[in-house]
Formats: sequence, structure tokens, C-alpha cells
Amino acid sequence: MKVLVIWRLLTVGGVNAGWRNRSIYFKKQGIETEFLYTTDHGGLHIMQDIAKVYLTKDEKEIIKIIKKNGYDAIIVVDTSAAYKWIRKAKYKGPVIIEARTPELIKLTPHLKSFKGIQPNLIVVPSHYQKRLVSILTDEIPIHVIYNGVDTSFFRALAPEETDYKSDPILPDHKKIIGWIGRLDKRKNWPMLIEIAKKMKKERSDFEIWVIGGAQSVQREEFKAKWEEEQLPDIVKWFPVIPYQQMPHVYAKIRQSGGCTLATTKTESFGNTFIESMICGVPVVASKMMPVTELVVDGVTGRLFRGQNVDDAVTQIYSILDNPVKYKEMSEAAIKRVEQSFAIEKVADDYIQLLKNLSKKSEVVEG
Repeated sequence: MKVLVIWRLLTVGGVNAGWRNRSIYFKKQGIETEFLYTTDHGGLHIMQDIAKVYLTKDEKEIIKIIKKNGYDAIIVVDTSAAYKWIRKAKYKGPVIIEARTPELIKLTPHLKSFKGIQPNLIVVPSHYQKRLVSILTDEIPIHVIYNGVDTSFFRALAPEETDYKSDPILPDHKKIIGWIGRLDKRKNWPMLIEIAKKMKKERSDFEIWVIGGAQSVQREEFKAKWEEEQLPDIVKWFPVIPYQQMPHVYAKIRQSGGCTLATTKTESFGNTFIESMICGVPVVASKMMPVTELVVDGVTGRLFRGQNVDDAVTQIYSILDNPVKYKEMSEAAIKRVEQSFAIEKVADDYIQLLKNLSKKSEVVEG
């Protein structure tokens, strides 16, 4: 079986991280995955070593790719233009939509018109996202399939396995708080600045690592605020960390007795949460869906109220200052991901969907 995934954005983010894990697992099950992107936002290194990647905006080229490769299914991720390409290529196989954007206003254009294509079903990564999508369409079946993590790649590395020579360098006697993701409105970096300012007034035994943001829309705004608030001494910024280095980043955070922090306002899933937890690092995030589907409050991390800075700091301290509880949380986080989000647990559901659709398609054609 051969499938094509079409998405506009080749980013270093959860959608591509999730699909990287899926395509590795699919390959072991005899399913070849190819990817078509129209714009590279620095994510090519995530995908190119595991699958064939097409990167083009040329409509004729795209139609040719669809026509010549004989795909058994096409999966469209939040890309409304793809329906026109599929129609023009006269593709007759099953079409799956993945609805990943967690903001209704941005999701609407991708589900408003299918330009003559009749999608077979919609896949979403959380029950929260299912509720959102069902506001926009009630005619197409919606399936929840969680993102999975490759537990042979992301795992709790022992000190002797950890790369201490590459950035970020682990300082002595500091607890590390990792903030991972794009620098934009949704990820809510201004709240991170406020948390850092409050913590800086109260203690000096910590360091915050901001991982990512090299090509983010608000990169310059973040940089200006970070410098204006005199935070570079305790907030270290690493705009580009290769994806392959991330297990080592989590290992350093865990060995310091630190945590990861998310200040995001809304998510459709949250890959960094499960990556963090499988590496034994507790998560601090807002108490909202779908975070509550991933992080168990008080067990695998701590959840704060809304966008409340004081409460977020309180929850961070409760992790940093309790080594016995930290060990319990770390072990519980690993177990939680192994049981619910390991790629082999969640990707089989997707494979079953693909096989069922493929059989129906064969029957129709026959």
C-alpha cells in the first residue's frame, strides 16, 4: 500500500513529528508514505531521512505526482487547495482529511468546500478537536486517532547515553525548564516572559531553555522583549535544535530535576507533551482540553488555571522542589505514554482505517 500526505507547511512541529513517527511504523507494516508540501519552514530535516518528500507549489507538477504514483489513499492535512489538485488529477481512490488546526476561524476554510471531491472520513488527534470539527461538518464520519511517539527514539536516556557536548549545554546546579515550540500568538510566549520575570525575582537556581522559533512570525518581537526585560541570563534561546537532538535535550532537563512548560492558549493535540513524558520529564501546562487528555494533573505533571502566571509558577515550584515526588512523576509519565501514546498502540487504528477504505474502493471499482 502507498499513501500520499498533502500539507502546506513543512514545519518543525507536532503535525510533522507525528507523521514522521507514523510513517516509520507504517513502513514496518508494508505501507509506504510519501509527503507533498508547498512551503518549507525548516522542517525538511525531520522527514527526509524516513520518506520521499515532494516540495513544490507548481500545480502541474503536483497533478503529475498524483497521477503517476498510483496512491491507494490520499490524506489532506488542512490544505483546501489540495481538493482541486486531486480532482484535476482525476484521482478516484479514498481521500482522508486530517483536521489539525485548533482555531475554528483558521480551520473553516479547509472544511468549507471540497471542490467536487467527496472525502471518506476525517481524522482528528483528540476528542477536543472532534468537538471543534463537528461544529463545521456533520456529514462526514470523524475518527479520533491520537498522535503516537516512537518509544525507541524518544526515551529516558541514561547519563552515559546523553550528548552533553551539543547545545543546550547543561549548567551546574540549575533546574531546567524547557519551553518548546514556535514563537507565535497561539503558543503565547508573552506569558513565558512574565513567568520568567516572576521566577527571576524569587530564585536563581533555574534556567529556562526556549527551543525553536527560528522561522517564527513573532521571532523579532520575542527577541526585543527578551532583551528589554533583561532575561538572557536566565532564559537561553536556541532557535534551531535538530529534531534528532531532542531526546538529549529532554534527558538534560530530567537529570536537572526540571520540567517542560507550555503556555499555549489552544492545541489540537500537543506532541511535545508526550515526547516530554516518555523521556521522564513532567509537564506544566494550562488545565484545558486536549491537555487534560494527555497530562494527568498531579501524576504526570501539573496543570495551572487558565493563563494565570502566579498559578503556573506555583505548579513549576511544586515540581522543582520535591525530588521524591519528581521521581514518581517521571516514572508515571513514562508509563502513561507507553500505555496510551506509543506509536504501535495508536498507528494500528490508522492502518485499519486505510485497509478498510482500500477494500471498499476495490469493491466499488470492481
